[in-house]
Amino acid sequence: MKKINNPPIEWLGNRVRILDQTRLPQEEVYLELNNYQAIASAITGLKIRGAPAIGVAGSYGVALGALEIEAKSRDEFLRRLQGISQTLAATRPTAKNLFRAIDRMQQVAAVGEDIEQTKKALIDEAVKIHSEEVEATKKLSQLGAELIQDGFSILTHCNTGTLATAGYGTALGVIKRAKEQSKNIKVLATETRPLLQGARLTTWELKRANIPFTLITDSMAGYFMSRGEVSCVIVGADRIAANGDTANKIGTYSLAVLAKENGIPFYVAAPTTTIDLSLASGDEIPIEQRNPNEVTHIQGVSIAPEGINVANPAFDVTPHKYITTIITERGIIKEPYGEELK
Repeated sequence: MKKINNPPIEWLGNRVRILDQTRLPQEEVYLELNNYQAIASAITGLKIRGAPAIGVAGSYGVALGALEIEAKSRDEFLRRLQGISQTLAATRPTAKNLFRAIDRMQQVAAVGEDIEQTKKALIDEAVKIHSEEVEATKKLSQLGAELIQDGFSILTHCNTGTLATAGYGTALGVIKRAKEQSKNIKVLATETRPLLQGARLTTWELKRANIPFTLITDSMAGYFMSRGEVSCVIVGADRIAANGDTANKIGTYSLAVLAKENGIPFYVAAPTTTIDLSLASGDEIPIEQRNPNEVTHIQGVSIAPEGINVANPAFDVTPHKYITTIITERGIIKEPYGEELK
């Protein structure tokens, strides 16, 4: 299995190195970011993306911001750190992991007394958050692989591997683990419009892992399901509400409905850092609205007339009734999700 040359996100002591995912698959370009503004820009611009990876990047961003602060008092330090955290939190509104990571960093800062010791503690906490996400994705992939049988044809959406998680992967991690167990599997990867994370990133990871796959357009999923060519659907998540409703990359809801209609299991794989028990249902999950140019252009080339109305929600919400199982590092969860998630 061919590994990525360097981890997609890595702490280098006083800066963060990331793999620029906007340049894949044509180029494997690494960027070294040495301030929180650069981290925020990288998250907004999708140079680093995927809910768990965004959480990791956000925590490193807080640490970098803390290193820059020269304050005469602890109160001044905390006030400036709060502004840094707010900047990072504003980058992507849907993924729960980002807010959870930033909250953890704020809690560490709140109990520190010496400013220099607090800066070190924030670095340690960011590294810990990263390590925990790596371990969580390994564990959930192992558990999820138990649901994958020999001979399965698995449909997946968007990108949920090492690139998206800064770890082993969620939905794609389950697929990789099943392959490592010598199960004969193959994958149908949707291209994932408008930004083609499936076509650009998932196929790149699958190819490196030597897992057989076929790239399809998003609108082909129903065709393959109706022909009996999909054994299960497995996707990741950006936020899971207390009742099991799940926000994920736009197009996920359509796949879930199609899977239900065709009697196909629909699995969601996500670490517990993605679960948001403060939200009763998916109706309360904020949905990011992105730049219309992402729809009207592909890699800078216009594909639509100028001056037209465009909608570009980055995520949709799949009601829990369409979800067969939620796979986490702490166990495989089924209905009633309201009780099991707690």
